[in-house]
Amino acid sequence: MEGPQRPDEESRGDAVSAPRPSRSRTGSVPPLAGFTVAVTAARRAEELGALLERRGAEVVHAPALRIVPLADDEELRDATKELVARPPHVAVATTGIGFRGWMEAADGWGEGEALRAALARSEVLARGPKACGALRAAGLREAWSPVSESSSEVLERLLAREDLEGLRIAVQLHGEPLRDFLDALRGAGAEVVPVPVYRWTGPVDPNPLDRLIDAVLAGGVNALTFTSALAAAGLYARAEEHGATEDLTRALRDRTQVACVGPVTAAPLLARDIPAYWPERFRVGALVRLLGERLPATAPVLPAAGHTLEVRGTAALLDGELRPISPTPMAVLRALARHPGAVVSCADLLGCLPGGGTDEHAVEAAVGRLRAALGAPSVVQTVTKRGYRIALDPTTACTP
Repeated sequence: MEGPQRPDEESRGDAVSAPRPSRSRTGSVPPLAGFTVAVTAARRAEELGALLERRGAEVVHAPALRIVPLADDEELRDATKELVARPPHVAVATTGIGFRGWMEAADGWGEGEALRAALARSEVLARGPKACGALRAAGLREAWSPVSESSSEVLERLLAREDLEGLRIAVQLHGEPLRDFLDALRGAGAEVVPVPVYRWTGPVDPNPLDRLIDAVLAGGVNALTFTSALAAAGLYARAEEHGATEDLTRALRDRTQVACVGPVTAAPLLARDIPAYWPERFRVGALVRLLGERLPATAPVLPAAGHTLEVRGTAALLDGELRPISPTPMAVLRALARHPGAVVSCADLLGCLPGGGTDEHAVEAAVGRLRAALGAPSVVQTVTKRGYRIALDPTTACTP
């Protein structure tokens, strides 16, 4: 969510574009097949998960937060009554769902008609098209909405007003306090009335989030998706409870991609030097399309024993055909692919197996299962008394 915006709403603002993969991909295999992608969203999680699954991903759902409605909250009721009694000069609608929720709550208290009348006397600014839609559904009309759909442009417009001193401005919040936004207006002399329509807290059941953190640390998740800065904060709050903050940060820097719906969502991750990225259009669909470009582009493509081998998260593509591989032989394949053509010792491969181990026969068994899963035993070559290697074709370059 691009600020101000509710945590699971599509974000807006500036964007970082991703380059398209430089090598060709088979059209018969979905772009995210063989990859595990986690969804941390609380709202719209099913929609995001369905889009990812449609592109072949194995999806892990682990909400990092939950919505707490404030329909009966005294703070929201007090703010509503205050605005009915003293209508604002300017009102800012930041999200469609938040504004609709406010109107529904006001109707429940018998204040809906009076609130709409008060806002009709105000200059109403809408941050984006969803907020505009909610305003019009309430019988109101926005005076202005930025083409960029960015809250920073809304703030700039307000701060540029010559009559800001003493101006009464109502700002519909959306789960975050928006301190910088509100403080900037107050610092310029405006009277600000925050309208908190809902808030966010930790998930009801933290177990899926705990399992997600463990899976990220174990290298079992290829990408995390975020549609809210608060979801990133929730993930780290849970990791901190288990003393896993530093390990999580290392994993997100080195192994697991982080895809965000927009730059504000990415901000707390970028602050930890985690290389998060986001699409040019801050929408869930655009996020999934970008992930479908970025994630396959990191998969090693190796010419081996006359075949083309692409190593993904939980599967391999052999000559364009998807070959699912169970975790233990997949760990062997990833270790061999990190050193294409080089011999990797049994001892080193043993250390890569899930859960470790001390018996090198476990490596032999894993290699046997890997060869069977690939359906091309010659791809993995045994080097007697030394270990194993990918049988890299000597005259063909590989793509990292």
